[in-house]
Amino acid sequence: MSWRRPALAAVLVVGLLFAGPTGAQQDVRVTAIADYVEANVRPWLAEPAIVNAVIAQNAVHSRLNQAEIQDLDARWRVELLSGKRPLIDATLSNPLSLYLKGRQRAAEGLITEIFVMDNRGLNVGQSDITSDYWQGDEAKWLKSFGAGMLVVEEAERDESTQLMQSQASLPIRDPRSGAVIGAITVGVNLDAL
Repeated sequence: MSWRRPALAAVLVVGLLFAGPTGAQQDVRVTAIADYVEANVRPWLAEPAIVNAVIAQNAVHSRLNQAEIQDLDARWRVELLSGKRPLIDATLSNPLSLYLKGRQRAAEGLITEIFVMDNRGLNVGQSDITSDYWQGDEAKWLKSFGAGMLVVEEAERDESTQLMQSQASLPIRDPRSGAVIGAITVGVNLDAL
């Protein structure tokens, strides 16, 4: 598969990205993030480890209604504060999560987190624990899954790591049909980019 840099206009930027830099500086940073994600993350999206996990979870979750989705999300949030974490532990130890943890390690500090979402916005796998299980109400999923484009979110300094990072999200497509079946979000360490 050949890679080409997307035009900046094809990258949806959510938020003002950085407080302080001029528009030209913002464009350079957005372009650097987009270039990195296109070259280093997009190639993963055809990997069976990702595609098969998303397809399988889409089938399992196909009949969930909104109340059931919100119940799963609430369960996740309760488990974050509990010693018993069956949903979290099952997700963090599944084959896709193990694959994503390996990808994060291989990025040698450039990627701070990775999570894959299904066609409902629910986590399929992740390199690290997320604060919620359902991303379906957030721009990262709504724009990448819904609009089928790369989304670069506002950069922030992570409170726990003190790293300046931005999340970038891409749609995941079925390699046979081309249909969008899920999305992936990666945290990009801007201090290391």
